[in-house]
Amino acid sequence: MKSSAALSWLPDLERSGGPIYLSLADALGAAVTSGALKPGERLPTHRALASALDLDLTTVTRAYGEARRRGLIDAAAGRGTFVRPPPKGQDDRRPAVEVDLSMNLPPHPPAAEISARLSQTMAAILRRPDLPQLLSYHPSAGSADDRSAGAEWLSPLLPGLTAARVLVAGGGQAALMSLLTTLVPGGGTILTEAMTYPGLRAAASQAGIVPLGLDMDAEGLLPDALDEACARLKPAALYTIPTIQNPTTATMSPARRAAVAEVIRRHRLPVIEDDAYGLLPDQPPAPLATLVPEHVWYVATLSKCLFPALRVAYVVAPDQRRATRAQAALRATVQMPPPLSAAVATRWIGDGTAHEIVTAIRREARARQDLARRLLPPDVLDAHPEGHHVWLRLSPTCDAATFADRIRRSGLAVVPGGAFAVAPAAASATHDRRADNALRISLGAARNLDTLDGALTRIAAAMDEDQETTPEIV
Repeated sequence: MKSSAALSWLPDLERSGGPIYLSLADALGAAVTSGALKPGERLPTHRALASALDLDLTTVTRAYGEARRRGLIDAAAGRGTFVRPPPKGQDDRRPAVEVDLSMNLPPHPPAAEISARLSQTMAAILRRPDLPQLLSYHPSAGSADDRSAGAEWLSPLLPGLTAARVLVAGGGQAALMSLLTTLVPGGGTILTEAMTYPGLRAAASQAGIVPLGLDMDAEGLLPDALDEACARLKPAALYTIPTIQNPTTATMSPARRAAVAEVIRRHRLPVIEDDAYGLLPDQPPAPLATLVPEHVWYVATLSKCLFPALRVAYVVAPDQRRATRAQAALRATVQMPPPLSAAVATRWIGDGTAHEIVTAIRREARARQDLARRLLPPDVLDAHPEGHHVWLRLSPTCDAATFADRIRRSGLAVVPGGAFAVAPAAASATHDRRADNALRISLGAARNLDTLDGALTRIAAAMDEDQETTPEIV
C-alpha cells in the first residue's frame, strides 16, 4: 500500500469467525461505532485494502457491499468510498455509552458488601508478619496454601480433588493461553462450539491455532458433530463451556454430558473445560471433568462469581504429572499468579466470605433474569435463571450488527452474535447467518435493577420499532 488513502484505515481481522467479508464489514462497523472512522472519511480502495490484508478483491468488494447495505458507507463514482454521514439534523458525535451491557460481569448487589469486605481483608493482609515474602516472587502455579484453597473451592464440583492437581493462574485468560500452548501445536486445530467465548478465539489467533466450530442445539455442542469432526480432522483438543455457555446460555443435561464424554473417551481427546459459570447455579451440574477426568483440563475463574479485578483462576490437571507440565507453561506466560489477589481469594475461601458473596450475587442474578423475562420477548430469549447474560435472537429481517450499532447510538452497548461465531468444522457446512443473528446482553453490568429495567425497556422498544417498519410479505 503506497497511497495515503490506502493507509487511512486497516482493520485487525479475526480470520476464524465465519466468512471473512462479514468479519471485514463487522470491523468497519466497529470502527465507525468507536469513532476510529469519522463521517466523511475516505476509505482505502477495494484493491488497496485487498492487497494490504492479503485478501481476494472479491472479498473486499462483498464486504464494502455489506457495509453499504448496513448504511455505514457510501460510494461516489470517480471519488471513492466514504464513511456515511449521519442523517441530516443528527449530531455526528458518538454519544457516550450510558449503560454498557457488553461486558459479562457479575452484579454487585449491596448485600455482597464487596467494598467493605475487601477493605477489611486488605488491611488484615498488610498486617501479616510474612508481608515481605508475600510481596516477593511466588511459585508459578501458586503457593501451597493457594492451591489448597482452590481445591477446597472446587470441592462441590470435583469431589476428592487434591491440591497436587490444582494450579493457580492470574485469571481465566492466562489459564486458557497456557493450556492452548501446552496442548495444541502451532498451526493445529482446536474444536469449539459454533458460537464461543471471544477470548478463546483471540488466544488461539495469538498462538497460531485454528478454532473450528461444532453444531449446537439448546443443550450445547452435539455429540455426533464432535464424533465426526474427531474422526475426520484429528484435532489436538476440544474447548467447551458446558454450563451457561457463553454466549448462547446453553447448559448440557446429564445425558448430553454422558454422550459427549463417551466421544471424548473413544477418541482420547484432550479437553479444556471452561467452567467459569459452574458455581452460579444453586444446584451445579457435574462437570465433564468428573466423567472423563483422564482427558479433561478444568478451568474455573473467580471473575464471574466474585468480581473481575480478582485475577485468580484455578486449573485442574488430569493428574499430577501433567500439572507439572502446565506449570511450565504458566511460568512462561505470566510468571506467577498475582500474590495479593491470590491472598484475598485464599482468605475468603477459608473464612466463608467467598461463599457468602456468591450467594448474594446468585440472588441478584435471579432477580435480573426475572426482569429480562418480563421485558424481552420470551419466544426469542435464551437464558439461565442464575446466569449473568441472555441471548436474544433477532428476526431474519433485523441484522444484529446494525441493530447493535443503532442502540449504541442511543447510549446502550450490547454485543452482536458475529463476535462469537467460529468457522464451521463440518466439511459441507456453510456459515448460517441465522445462527449468529442475535445479541448477547450482559445483565450483571448494569449498576442496579432500575438501570437494567430502563435499558431492557429501550431494547424491547427498538425491537418493536423494527417489526413495525418491516413490510408485510404476502
